[in-house]
Amino acid sequence: MAEEIPSEESGGFLYNLVLEIIQSPLNIALVLAIAFLAYKILKRSNEEPVYSPPEPQLPKLRKDFTPEELKPYNGTQEDGRVLMAVNGNVYDVTKGKRFYGPGGPYAAFAGRDASRGLATFSVECKTDGYDDLSDLNSMEMDSVLEWEAQFKEKYDLVGRLLKPGEEPRNYSDDEDEEDSSGTSANVTARTGDSGGGGDKPKSE
Repeated sequence: MAEEIPSEESGGFLYNLVLEIIQSPLNIALVLAIAFLAYKILKRSNEEPVYSPPEPQLPKLRKDFTPEELKPYNGTQEDGRVLMAVNGNVYDVTKGKRFYGPGGPYAAFAGRDASRGLATFSVECKTDGYDDLSDLNSMEMDSVLEWEAQFKEKYDLVGRLLKPGEEPRNYSDDEDEEDSSGTSANVTARTGDSGGGGDKPKSE
């Protein structure tokens, strides 16, 4: 009989433990939560890691846009490019597509001028046409400038958001002019160096 006492005590302890858990809704919830977490951990450890290849790099875009021309660049096109305008400048935010692309928390800004929405901290504040932001107060404009500084640091500048009647800039011609002026400057510098060498008196 003495040998059976531990098993009876053990059985009584387990019975009381189960009874206490069943009688308390909080304990039941805790047990279910622990069981769910254990299931998720075991399932994750058995799953093989999924490799997601990086998205192909899009060619750099240099172009000015009207508000209407900007609209298609909301991430739904074949190349998935996402553009946004902030304070009159257009940025390529494709690498931040999880925020600004379809399904992202700021998808409403894609293909639009996001300045007013960023100034007022509202994704519902969308601008379809050109917005000169003249009615924003100083705090709101400071917010726009802070956002613009972040965009300049993180994303590529594409061009300008054109005002009504404003002509787009031809960036390819400008780049050619810069190359030509740079070449001319180099040629002048080299000519100046050779000329200076000719005027230098010979050492005796």
